[in-house]
Amino acid sequence: METQRFDLSSEDIPKNYYNIVADLPSPPPAVLHPGTGQPIGPDDLAPLFPMALIGQEVSTEREIPIPEPVREIYQLWRPSPLFRARRLEKLLDTPARIYYKYEGLSPTGSHKPNTAVPQAFYNKEAGIKRLSTETGAGQWGSALAFAGKLFGLEVEVYMVKVSYQQKPYRRSMMETFGATVHASPSDRTAAGRKFLAEDPDSPGSLGIAISEAVEKAASDEGTKYSLGSVLNHVLLHQTVIGQEAMRQMELAGDPPDIIIACAGGGSNFSGLAFPFLGAKLRGELDCRFIAVEPASCPSLTQGQYTYDFGDSAHLTPLVKMHTLGNGFMPPAIHAGGLRYHGMAPLVSHVLELGLIEARAVEQLACFAAGVQFAETEGIIPAPETTHAIRAAIDEALLCKEEGISRTILFNLSGHGNFDMQAYDDYFAGRLQDYAFDATAAAAAWEGLPAVG
Repeated sequence: METQRFDLSSEDIPKNYYNIVADLPSPPPAVLHPGTGQPIGPDDLAPLFPMALIGQEVSTEREIPIPEPVREIYQLWRPSPLFRARRLEKLLDTPARIYYKYEGLSPTGSHKPNTAVPQAFYNKEAGIKRLSTETGAGQWGSALAFAGKLFGLEVEVYMVKVSYQQKPYRRSMMETFGATVHASPSDRTAAGRKFLAEDPDSPGSLGIAISEAVEKAASDEGTKYSLGSVLNHVLLHQTVIGQEAMRQMELAGDPPDIIIACAGGGSNFSGLAFPFLGAKLRGELDCRFIAVEPASCPSLTQGQYTYDFGDSAHLTPLVKMHTLGNGFMPPAIHAGGLRYHGMAPLVSHVLELGLIEARAVEQLACFAAGVQFAETEGIIPAPETTHAIRAAIDEALLCKEEGISRTILFNLSGHGNFDMQAYDDYFAGRLQDYAFDATAAAAAWEGLPAVG
């Protein structure tokens, strides 16, 4: 069976990031200062980010130029390939046509360097010496460690403790690139010590790790904070994925009917979906968009749409998003990058506008889909990515049931070569599904900030 791969040249690497805010029917809600409850200004964010990134965070321009030094580094793995999954189609016996955009060829094996490189670049330009950050499964931490090494920046990573223990080779990758890695919660910050005092055996969460990384940046004049998802400028950088995919689907002569990606903080989904969604809003395309999240941590499908802190120690500004409450502790699933209590404000906003759909899927069904994909397409997907594969397979089987041919495009956001312990646990029957703990979420919602 002929493999269909759609490649672009280095000349096709996008020259601009795409900002969906310019095409939205209504602007997203303002970010609020946690003390005053008023919209924040650039000076409020200056302790955490360089002004170039703050400008991108609040921009309403449709296109923001990509610096040439960043585009040159992108050439290490961009443009990334797009494949048609013909062998998977055959296995499923479906009339659907399934395509995937493969981001696993980046130096660290995921989509995360798409934003790590420009963030490191803008911090270097601003004279910053060190970056602090958090990471769940380690994809983001390894990407920032790689980018920091390229630009001569020190990088300190607070890695969610359960992932620190489950994924030692991701930790080794970060250290290979020169980063310092701490299991979070740690005893190195006031926030970490607080959570350890409450639960010495805490598995950690992205919310706690964010608190530690933010505290480090806010308390050290030479350090800035860097985030791998959620914020507008991060989503903006990831749109190189969707812009390339639009061109590649044109080469295939097969415009997508359904676009799918997993969603934890929102950058993976936004990177693929937002350029296509912008085209739909401008009347140039008609398709559906599905954000897929874990059933055990379902911020989009079960969360409240309200203002909340992005971290667990209440150090960040207030953003309006779908949230399970900043005190919610997700179960220790292997898709560590999806264990976040909230969702990107822009993703939350477009869901509220009815422009996208959200779906929650169980862990075991995701791994089953990941194995089917590996057996047919030859790539072992990261646990996070298996959520998108699960939804793509389900949509393809629905096409078979209905006797309808649709074109499905999903984002294969990273390989699972450093996640083999997860697959070992799956094959040994040690993995389990976790029901959403509505009682824990209700308790966490009690702690939501009061916003007038």
